[in-house]
Amino acid sequence: MPPAFVHRITKYDPADRDERGHYTGTEGTDSDHGPVEAAYLAAVAAFAEVSGIDRLEIREPAVTGSVHFGVEPPVGGDGLGGLFPPDLAGYYDGAAVSLPIALELVRAMLRGQGAWCRLEVGDRFTVHVGWDQYVYVGSDGPCADAVARTRELGLFAEPLAASPYAAEFDEPEPAEPADEDFWARLRTELASRQALLLEETHVRNAERWHRLTTANLDAVRAGLGPRALLTFWPDLSSDVGAVLAALSPEDSVEFVWEAQDGTIRHVVVDDTEYQELTALVAGARAACALSLYTDERHPLCVAALPDRDGVLRARW
Repeated sequence: MPPAFVHRITKYDPADRDERGHYTGTEGTDSDHGPVEAAYLAAVAAFAEVSGIDRLEIREPAVTGSVHFGVEPPVGGDGLGGLFPPDLAGYYDGAAVSLPIALELVRAMLRGQGAWCRLEVGDRFTVHVGWDQYVYVGSDGPCADAVARTRELGLFAEPLAASPYAAEFDEPEPAEPADEDFWARLRTELASRQALLLEETHVRNAERWHRLTTANLDAVRAGLGPRALLTFWPDLSSDVGAVLAALSPEDSVEFVWEAQDGTIRHVVVDDTEYQELTALVAGARAACALSLYTDERHPLCVAALPDRDGVLRARW
């Protein structure tokens, strides 16, 4: 259950909204990277402190990927530079971070630099950042002192029934748990197929690809990110030329290939980039092309990693 008390924190005066609730004032929709942004962070901190929160859990972390969904030009590291290593270690679903780090994540989201996540403490406290400088804070108490502090900061804290970004409004596709039984079945499958392609989504839009065999299965499994979504595909084709020749005009695909050094790489391309793609994958050992259309993507199976206690908590 989500927290009982939710406030929408914005710089937009409620007096400047029309009958449908749309803002009609003159405030811009981008972060000022200055005092107003600092006021947002101070307001979130006030709600956390009143609620007795000093650590929050990262949920559903995402980065830009092939499509930039931020409002400002993308920056290196999606706004996570200095908070997490370049390989995003520590930025995963279920990771606990201190309140100062959580506030820096809020800053990155306010700036629309690419990274996005929910910040939660079970059903006690939530922070969701939406478009256009809208922040939604949920708590298990009314937080009257934090509401007053938000007003002092020049912002507005309006009560709502629920955050529009609450996880309860999502419709996750059910994924079976990648438990011991699952891995045993996969090992049997590998014995007959010789190899499989694994798409590991440990952070949304930051997939890692692995070419699985019975020889490397245990090593790959040991290196998977916490709560990762695992999507299994048929093995790459060794006839790279045929894969390239089969690409359809006026289409976009995710092209996956094994380079000469054995690494698995991928890129999203459309028909205007097929010539450059051919040069890019020259010398590839094997490859495949996966459609970007959901109804044309048919993996062999999908599973998600449970936590160490065997419980599947990831909301994919």
